[in-house]
This record gives sequence, structure tokens and C-alpha cells, in this order.
Amino acid sequence: MEKNIEMVGRAFADHYYNLFDNDRPSLSLLYQPTSMLTFEGQKIQGADDITAKLIQLPFEQCHHVISTVDSQPSSFAGGILVFVSGSLQLQGQDHPLRFSQMFHLIPTVEGRFFVLNDIFRLNYC
Repeated sequence: MEKNIEMVGRAFADHYYNLFDNDRPSLSLLYQPTSMLTFEGQKIQGADDITAKLIQLPFEQCHHVISTVDSQPSSFAGGILVFVSGSLQLQGQDHPLRFSQMFHLIPTVEGRFFVLNDIFRLNYC
């Protein structure tokens, strides 16, 4: 079971950052009306508002590089907590920015997952 949770967490992280870097509007498919994003301390609820926030970020292109993905089961039946650390490179910038992000994935009746909670922070040294 633990190996399966790690595989799901890694597959989700790869999928999420691929969408973020290449098709940001499609991230809306990963959220639901009950989802909440905390982005650098700002709380946003609902798939539409979360997607609007992510699309309106002040850069058009970026590239995420994942360093670590840690996953564990949550107390919600079938839920998974995924903690990601890595860097993102913004177009036209010389230095990548370090980030951490946590996702709480909840299974759907269709056998997929949606993001109930998402917390993102840049890591400043």
C-alpha cells in the first residue's frame, strides 16, 4: 500500500506541474467547488477562483523541477497527502526560485483524485 501511495503522489505531482507549465487553464479539472488554495498566505476557495488565480500570476511561462515528493495516507478514506519541494524557472530570469507545495488528494467515485487542499510557498534563503 505504501508503495502505491508513493506512486500516486509522484504521478500526481508530475501531472500537476506538466499542466501548470504547459496548459494552466486545465488545472481547473483537478479542483472542485470545495477545494481551497493557500498561495503565499492568500486563501482562495473553489475551482473557478483557484484557476483564475493561477492563470493571472504575473508570468506566462515557467518550468518546474521537482526535487522531492513525499506522500502518506490521510485520515480521509483513500486520501493522500503529497508534499513537493523543487524549483521553478521563470522565463527571462537567471536564477530559479525554490518552492514547497502540499496537496491533499481525495478520491472520487470515478476512481480519480481531486485536490481538496493546496498550500504553496516560495522558499527564501
